Amino acid sequence: MANIKSAKKRVLVNAKKAARNKSIKSGVKTSVKKVDAAIAAGDKTAAVEALKNLQSTMGKATSKGVYKKNTNARKISRMAQAINKIGE
Repeated sequence: MANIKSAKKRVLVNAKKAARNKSIKSGVKTSVKKVDAAIAAGDKTAAVEALKNLQSTMGKATSKGVYKKNTNARKISRMAQAINKIGE
């Protein structure tokens, strides 16, 4: 454990930030699973609704700095492509 007061504070602050990031990432993973499940079921309307929810969740995570902007764009793009292949 750290001896210096500022180092002790950093440990506490980092633990709090890590918990927040973990919670946000968990929410994103849940949204991704919902989109994947809708795609696997072949339900395009449910997949589109789940994708809207995913975009919102990922956007919030990106604005909070949990994900980088390009990571967000890449994940959303891949999900959209998978949804577009359902109708084919």
